[in-house]
Amino acid sequence: MKLYGTVVGTTGVSEVTIEGEQIVSLCPASSASAPSNLVIAPGFIDIQINGYGGLSFGTPEVTPEALDYVVRAQRRIGVLFICPTVCTTSHENTIHALRMLSEARRDPELAHAVPCYHLEGPYIGKEDGPRGAHPLPHVRPPDWDEFRRFQDAAEGKIGIITLGPEQPGAIPFIERLVESGVIAAIGHTGATPEQIRDAVAAGARLSTHLGNGSHARIDRHPNYIWEQLAADELCASIIADGHHLPPSVVKCMVRAKGVDRTILVSDAVAAAGLPPGVYPSEGKEIEVLPNGRVQMKGTPYLAGSGLILSEGVGNTVRFAGVSLAEAVQMATRNPASLLGLGETIGTVAPGREANLVLFRWNEQECSLDVESVVVRGRLIRVDEMEDATRPAGHQAF
Repeated sequence: MKLYGTVVGTTGVSEVTIEGEQIVSLCPASSASAPSNLVIAPGFIDIQINGYGGLSFGTPEVTPEALDYVVRAQRRIGVLFICPTVCTTSHENTIHALRMLSEARRDPELAHAVPCYHLEGPYIGKEDGPRGAHPLPHVRPPDWDEFRRFQDAAEGKIGIITLGPEQPGAIPFIERLVESGVIAAIGHTGATPEQIRDAVAAGARLSTHLGNGSHARIDRHPNYIWEQLAADELCASIIADGHHLPPSVVKCMVRAKGVDRTILVSDAVAAAGLPPGVYPSEGKEIEVLPNGRVQMKGTPYLAGSGLILSEGVGNTVRFAGVSLAEAVQMATRNPASLLGLGETIGTVAPGREANLVLFRWNEQECSLDVESVVVRGRLIRVDEMEDATRPAGHQAF
């Protein structure tokens, strides 16, 4: 199969040749080839997604079908790899969620789309603000024996854990995570600068949605945000939806961390992908606004993210003044490298697996329109995709 388009970060039309599941050649297209205004990029990678389209990975009702639904729905927006994220909940609910995800991964198609899981909590900061919407009764200090039970339920596929370094025992816990090959991420924390430095020295490699999961007001200079921005050992994931972080903050964070150490995430909750309206959620009501903001009804408080990652790419170009290629890198090559998959996915090059997104780029609006994706060498047009069917019996809303 041959594809024609401008490979992101290059100029002119290229010819991308795919045989089987691999890209075998990449060269300038001949003048006889039909001109193309498509952009060819690696498939997007979302390392933090809690749910989508009314479904959540962390509820007691979660089923294997939920993962299938979200994976197929995400393909429409060019996201070919996700790290399903399970947030702070009871021990029993966490075990159940991880077992359901692992059962779903027995399908080779889903196993390919889900390289690992992200456990966000329960070992996070307890204070109001840093804890965010995570339920206080289930926040607790790290427990290695409990984590091993989580990892057994996950069949070894917990790849990222977000925790607060201020929790008792967090630093030796991070050291053990690193030894076992799990990425330790700092997030939902009110840690002191010294505790942040200790976590980095212990091997922490990621700041989870930096600038969120924090106090509304902090010390001007010595604080956990500056300390993480200054740590070259840490990549920083950010939610570029214009709601979690103002555009000016996105710009400053990207400039501080640099393109190579910034990762775009959606942090999408079940409300993402739903039409504007009011939805019940854990005995409360949340509201999806026409601009995509998700908040508690009648308040200005965020209730999660409604972002889709492709919009985050366009927003980052607009907010941070980076190029399209740089924004795409933050959603492809950088997360692939963090996950240890940089030799397989995340770039368009001969020898890499053929997982691609083909889209049209509107430079004036900084938006992209996905036309098709390539999954392990198989071309799938968005307009020919079957609508993902939301599984019965598992409705977050």
